[in-house]
Amino acid sequence: MPIALSLGEPQHSPPAFLAETVKREADGWSKYPSVRGTDSARTAISDWLTRRYNLPAGLVDPGSMVVPVSGTREALFMIALAAVPEEKNGQKPVVLMPNPFYQVYLGAAVTAGAEPVLVPADRENGFLPKYAALPHEVLDRTVLAYYCSPANPQGAIATMDTMKNLIALARAHDFLLVSDECYSELYYGAAPTGAAEACVALGDEPGNAMQNVVAMNSLSKRSSAPGLRSGFVAGDSELIRRFARLRDYGGAPPPLPLLAAASALWSDEEHVIANRALYAAKYKAAEEILDGKYGYYTPEGGFYLWLDVGDGEAAARALWSDAGVRVIPGEYLAREADGRHPGAGYIRLALVHELEITRDALMRITKVL
Repeated sequence: MPIALSLGEPQHSPPAFLAETVKREADGWSKYPSVRGTDSARTAISDWLTRRYNLPAGLVDPGSMVVPVSGTREALFMIALAAVPEEKNGQKPVVLMPNPFYQVYLGAAVTAGAEPVLVPADRENGFLPKYAALPHEVLDRTVLAYYCSPANPQGAIATMDTMKNLIALARAHDFLLVSDECYSELYYGAAPTGAAEACVALGDEPGNAMQNVVAMNSLSKRSSAPGLRSGFVAGDSELIRRFARLRDYGGAPPPLPLLAAASALWSDEEHVIANRALYAAKYKAAEEILDGKYGYYTPEGGFYLWLDVGDGEAAARALWSDAGVRVIPGEYLAREADGRHPGAGYIRLALVHELEITRDALMRITKVL
C-alpha cells in the first residue's frame, strides 16, 4: 500500500462535536456570513488567545482586533495585499520570509509588488531566520515579515526573547510582523511563545496592544480539521481594519454553521491534548527507528521530520519507486539565495497518519536509503 508523507494534511479524527455543531446550526446555511464573522466567534477566539497565552483581560479586543478567516492560507496571502504599499522610503518595498518557506509567503510578496528577501533558516542558525542580522538598508525598506514558530518544516520554536526582539525590530523599522502560529499546539516540551504573549512582555496594554503585529492560527493542525478551512487573524487594530476592508471585496468569510463549529473547537482543550499525544507517540517511534540516521532529531514542535539524506530529489524518487512512500524533496520548499540552499539534501516527511502506518513508512525508508 502506498503511503503519502508528502502533504501536511492531518488524518486524525476531529472531535465528534464538530459535526454535531454543524448539524445543529443548519439554519445558518440560508444566511450570508459577515466578513467580520459573528460576535460569538470573535469572542471565542479572543478568549482562547487570552487563556492560551495568559494575556491580560481585554488585551485582544474581539470587536477591533480579530477576524475569523477561511483557513490561514488565504489570510497569509491577503495580508500582504493589505499591508504592502507601492514604495517605502522612495524605494521598492521588501517582504522578509524564512528559507525554507511556506510557498504562500513568496506568492503573496510577488503579487503585492514587493521584493521577497529569503533569509536562511538552516542548521547553522537553529532553523530560524535571523532578520536582525540583515543590512539596515534592507530593514528600512521592509514592510512585512513572515515568521513561523514552530517552524515548517524544521519544527524549531522561537524563545520569548526571540519573539520580543522580532517585535521590537518590526516597531523600530516600522514593518508588520506576521506571526504564523498554525503549529502552536503541536509541541513536545514547553508550549511555544506567541506573538501576543511577547507583546505583553514588552509592555503592551489593553487599548494599545499588538502594534505592528498580527498573529494567525488555524484549526487544521490544532483540531485535525483541515477540511473545515477555519482560522483567524488577530492583532494591530489598524491593520485588521484594512484587512477586513480588503476582504469586503475579495474574501470568502466562513459560513455560519462552520463558524459555530470553529467556536466550539476553540473553546475545548481536551481534544487538543489528545491530538498532541498522538503526535508525540509517532515521534517516539521515529526516534526508535531513525536515531543515528539522516541527521535525525526530534523537533520541538509541528508534525514533520526534516531528514538530511544527501540528495533529496534522488531520495524522493527512490522512496516512491522502491518503497511506495511519497515525500517532498527539501529543495522544493526553499530557494538558493546568496549562494546557500537551505533545502538542498533534505526530505520532508509529514507524520500525519496513524501510528502503525507511520511505523511502516519509516521502516520502509530505512530499507531503501
